Amino acid sequence: MIQIEVVAAIIFHNDKILCVQRGENKYDYISRKFEFPGGKIEEGETRQETIRREILEELNIDITVEEEFLTVTHPYPDFILTMHSFICKSDSAELTLTEHIDYKWLKTEDLAGLDWAAADIPIMEKLMYL
Repeated sequence: MIQIEVVAAIIFHNDKILCVQRGENKYDYISRKFEFPGGKIEEGETRQETIRREILEELNIDITVEEEFLTVTHPYPDFILTMHSFICKSDSAELTLTEHIDYKWLKTEDLAGLDWAAADIPIMEKLMYL
């Protein structure tokens, strides 16, 4: 089975966390689900460099990567995903969606109200207990 390694940014701004919604996908189990933004690590990149690059490409915002948060390995039906999440900060809530269809800035207690991609659920649940 294909194994994919990615990073995800848990972006805080004014005590709220950025949640982004995926568009339609060939895999219905991740189509239109909410997730923490990020992407695949390119050869020669550190995880922190990947997060900064991906967030700039996908959302057009600058972030500060603060610390590693949680690594999740989740077996989806068609691939196994290993996702390294990091706590990040942004000085601005202004962003431009280039790959997602929607976004929300939410307080931790409101995160469970979204329809999350399965691999993001353990991260969301741990955030609720910060």
